[in-house]
Amino acid sequence: MAYPKKVHPNGIYDAIVVGAGIQGTFTAQHLSKRRQKTLLLDQFLLPHTRGSSHGLSRIIRSAYPQDYYTAMMGEAIRLWAELEAETGTQLYRRTPLWVLGRPESPEFQSYRRTMERHHVPSEELAPEAFAQRFPGFHLPSEEMAVSDHSAGVLFPDKVLRVVQDQFRQSGGTIRDGEKVLQIIPGSVVRVVTPEREYQAKRIVVTAGPWTGPLLTPLGLHLPLQPLRISVCYWKESQPGALRELPSFISLHGAKHHVYGLPAGDYPGLVKICYHYGNLVDPETPDRLTQSSPPVPDVQILKDFVRKYLPGLDPEPAVQERCLYTNTPDEDFVLDRHPRFRNIVIGAGFSGHGFKFGPVIGKILCQLSLGEEPSYDLTPFQISRFPKAAL
Repeated sequence: MAYPKKVHPNGIYDAIVVGAGIQGTFTAQHLSKRRQKTLLLDQFLLPHTRGSSHGLSRIIRSAYPQDYYTAMMGEAIRLWAELEAETGTQLYRRTPLWVLGRPESPEFQSYRRTMERHHVPSEELAPEAFAQRFPGFHLPSEEMAVSDHSAGVLFPDKVLRVVQDQFRQSGGTIRDGEKVLQIIPGSVVRVVTPEREYQAKRIVVTAGPWTGPLLTPLGLHLPLQPLRISVCYWKESQPGALRELPSFISLHGAKHHVYGLPAGDYPGLVKICYHYGNLVDPETPDRLTQSSPPVPDVQILKDFVRKYLPGLDPEPAVQERCLYTNTPDEDFVLDRHPRFRNIVIGAGFSGHGFKFGPVIGKILCQLSLGEEPSYDLTPFQISRFPKAAL
């Protein structure tokens, strides 16, 4: 359903946010709460399934090998709980997540140490104990499991609806089905769509895989890779195989992680996905680019299911898709444009940004208002890509 086409007189705003996915929606909400007259633009009619923020489930977790993500998640979990209390809507359910890997692995050790440093509630299980807890999961003898008891499953479609409703109720304007054709920098930024031109003192670009083409005319060439991800759901081949199946991230056996969530999206099916995919143009996501060999993502998942979850049918029962926008290091971009400081960019969330939505919205709001951000943004600065602003 399209939102009412309300436009502020003269099309002039304090702030414009381009892209109404999770990061843009939270950014617009934070700006509106700061009494900024804010316009949220999206090229598709809302809600839609063309980007990265749709669906029925996302993992929320504090378990990360990097301290900066685990630190941000402390505030994010608190803000998610506050949003639930404010709206009277359940937006996620708590369920522990298990990180699976070889104990001698440096990455596995990083997960353990980071959770210890940030006092994330946790426990460790050897393969025998893990098998007793989760009989349908066959953990190899050389691996072990460490849990994140702060974790859970978010409900993306419900979250977007709730936050966008909050934004509108606070006076914000949403214009969907309106593609941004051009951003013209200046002390007042002009944003051109097929319907009209808008103006604002500041703009935030959170356009997912469409971010690169929007920024290239502004002299910024971020190394963003739009990837098509196979979202796969699996059914039992043995009765009871799905019972007590946990959320998990497997660090061993593939170049990228395999992750899974308990049954919920579809009755009787469990969601298991590969944390990588194939390069695509977001305008034509059905067609792979020819720049690299295809990634056998579904085959990798079939092999994983056969080894770790033998009680499931090795063929996926349902296949859907989602778009990631990856950076080379899989860290986010949260920064101001190097030349035009009233243009702020949130991009490259690399398939793990949804859970950070309320905190990222706060950070992008702070950057757009010229304030000191709440976190050290060194890992997320554009300057880490030397050729981006050449």
